[in-house]
Amino acid sequence: QVQLVESGGGVVQAGDSLRLSCAASGRSFTPLAMAWFRQASGSERESVAAISFMGANTYFADSVKGRFTISRDNDKKTMVLQMNSAKPEDTAIYYCATTKANINASGSSRNYDIWGQGIQVTVSS
Repeated sequence: QVQLVESGGGVVQAGDSLRLSCAASGRSFTPLAMAWFRQASGSERESVAAISFMGANTYFADSVKGRFTISRDNDKKTMVLQMNSAKPEDTAIYYCATTKANINASGSSRNYDIWGQGIQVTVSS
């Protein structure tokens, strides 16, 4: 069974850093493009960042450009979102997503069919 598990969430102060991890598991499963999405209370889910299989291509939402970075380790089947200079508006549930389709880094949720359960990130002012 293919599974994605997020970790690293919690409460931080504005301006602090936080590191989210996503671990993929599943026999003979290779996550191709991977991405982070988030959903704040009362808002729709939005894209945050994405990375292609080899890491050569990345995507960042305008709201996080210059503050967040994304990376992955294909040997470990993990992906990391490094959140720097956190803002209260970054408060949301963050979801990891991936696909078995060979696509480039994409910020569209329609391109991903495997999702994690989500993890809460709270940035206090």
